[in-house]
Amino acid sequence: MEHYYSYAEFLKAVGKGQASPSEQLLNDIYMDLFLKHVHREQNRERLLSLIDEALDKKDMEAFNLYTEQLNQLDDETGKP
Repeated sequence: MEHYYSYAEFLKAVGKGQASPSEQLLNDIYMDLFLKHVHREQNRERLLSLIDEALDKKDMEAFNLYTEQLNQLDDETGKP
């Protein structure tokens, strides 16, 4: 159910004045999905940066920890 919507589409969907209860529910669901996607991507970028730093420092313990966390995140999101 992972779709990549633009922020502009998100603002259009949310900013349509008074929404019916069903439209508001859809907006809430969309906002939740959007925020979860952004959060996952930020976590992924942070882990990649930490992995690079661990490699630069030749810190295998940190490298293993961060790659395991990245693998878990990718398994949850279905990324290869």
